Amino acid sequence: MATEIERKFLLTSDAWRKAVGRSQRMKQGYLTSTGASARTACSVRVRIAGDMAWLNIKSAMAGIERREYEYAIPLVDAESMLGEFCDGVVGKIRHYVPYGGRIFEVDEFLGDNAGLIVAELELEAATAQFERPAWLGREVSDKPRYYNLHLLDHPYSHWSAAERDGE
Repeated sequence: MATEIERKFLLTSDAWRKAVGRSQRMKQGYLTSTGASARTACSVRVRIAGDMAWLNIKSAMAGIERREYEYAIPLVDAESMLGEFCDGVVGKIRHYVPYGGRIFEVDEFLGDNAGLIVAELELEAATAQFERPAWLGREVSDKPRYYNLHLLDHPYSHWSAAERDGE
């Protein structure tokens, strides 16, 4: 069984931009997002990044550790699925930022979510230690409002000032 261990952070500055190794535009939509119970709830996502595409199934529970399965699919199929089956699409530019022997994935959201920038770090264990860059701010791993799925129905541009400040 595949497990994703991912921590998510807000940023304190744009200093990370100087260290970007590469960037890639992405778009993704959701085919389904609910389950019969908390134990079976999941999201099924289609993602296009450059000329590659994936189908991703991820457990819907909040936190840093979730079940995840990902499969490469033909780009033309992904484009069809996004157009035919998804109510909306989240667009972003993912910047890969090396730091302390790890790669931070900094997602700079587009469209109705423009202005939101979140750093993610995948880890080998929930207790794994990592070096924190100065630009890494408050952790929001347990806050579902920062999940891409939530941003479809509740875009960042509609958040109150309190929500944007992390309250």
